[in-house]
Amino acid sequence: MTKVRTGQADTPLTRDEFGRRFQQRWVDPAYDGERDAIKRLEAIAWCALDEGRKAPVTRPAGPGFADPSYDLSVDWLATHQRLKAAQAAWARPGTRSRVLVVCGSARNDGTCPGEMSKTWRLCGLVQEEIENAGVEADLLDLSLVTSEYGRRIHPCKGCVGTAMPLCHWPCSCYPNHALDQASDWMAEIYERWVSAHGVVLVAPTYWYQSPSPLKLMIDRMVCADGGNPDPSSTHGKKAAEAKAIEEKGWDFPKHLAGRVYGLVVHGDVAGVEQQRHALADWLDWMGLVDAGDGARLARYVGYYEPYYNSHDTLDADSAFQQETRNVARALLAAVAQLRTGTLSRPDAALEPPRPK
Repeated sequence: MTKVRTGQADTPLTRDEFGRRFQQRWVDPAYDGERDAIKRLEAIAWCALDEGRKAPVTRPAGPGFADPSYDLSVDWLATHQRLKAAQAAWARPGTRSRVLVVCGSARNDGTCPGEMSKTWRLCGLVQEEIENAGVEADLLDLSLVTSEYGRRIHPCKGCVGTAMPLCHWPCSCYPNHALDQASDWMAEIYERWVSAHGVVLVAPTYWYQSPSPLKLMIDRMVCADGGNPDPSSTHGKKAAEAKAIEEKGWDFPKHLAGRVYGLVVHGDVAGVEQQRHALADWLDWMGLVDAGDGARLARYVGYYEPYYNSHDTLDADSAFQQETRNVARALLAAVAQLRTGTLSRPDAALEPPRPK
C-alpha cells in the first residue's frame, strides 16, 4: 500500500493570531457594548478549533452502513436522507417532471453592480418555456452568494486526489464547525440536482471561464461522480482506509447519471466556446445526456460593444432570445423521452475500460 504523504499544512494558528482573525468580524462599533461577550465567544471558538470539533453533534450511523456504530454528523445524515428521498421521487413515474435552471452569474442588483445580470434574464426565458409546458422549473440563482447574508458555497478540498472513497456523497467536508466553515449551501443544491429530470446551465463567461460561484458548485459536484455514500466505511476522513478500499477496486458510482442537460453560455468578446465545451464535457462525464446540438448554445451579446447599454443590446437580439428558448424546448423534449424510457442512449450499455 502506498503511504499517505503529509507535511504541507501550515503551522497551526497561535492563540493570538486566532484572536485577531476572530475579532475582525466584529469591527462595527454597534458591537462595542458586547465586547466582553465577544471575548467569551472567542474563547469557546478557540477551544473548538484546538480540539478539532468539526462535527460536534453526531449519532451512530445505524443499519445499512459499513460500521453501524460509527458516529456520523447529524448534518450529513439529514442531507443523506433527503437525497435518498429525492432520488426515489425522481424515479417514480407519477412524479411531476422537474427542470433545474442554474443562473451561473455572480452579478445581481442586490450588491455592488447595482443591476441584474443578463444571465438572469436569459434564465427567465428558459423558465417561461418550461412552465408553459406544464413542467416544474426550479431556478437556482448562484449570484446569491455575493448578495445574501450567510449564503456560502465552500471550496472543494480535493479528497478525490487522495482516494475516491474519501470523497463522500453527499460531501462530508462541510460543515466544519471548528474551522467556522458552516452555512454550506451545497447540502440544498445537491438535493435540487437529484430532484431534477433535466438541468439547464446559463452562464456568462469571465476571463474565458465560468464565474466563481458556478465553479465552486461544479467542484463540489465531484462527489456525485464516483463519491462514496458511506462515510463510516472510511471512518470519516481516514486517508489510509480510503486508499485501501480503492486499491481493492472501486465502482465509481455516477449518482446523477441519466438526467438530461442544456447549456446557454454568453460573453462579450472571447471564450464562450471554450466554456461551453468545458461545461458539456463535465456534464457528459457525470453521465448526464445532452438534449442535442440545439441545446448547447454559445453566443456573444454586443461583440466588442460597450458594457453600459448591454441590456439594450440583449433586448434587440431577438435571435439569441429565440435560441435560448429553443434550448429549453429541446430539453423538454428530451425530458419527455427520459420519462417514457425512449431517450436514445446508444452507448449506455458500454463498459468503460478506464474507470473515472
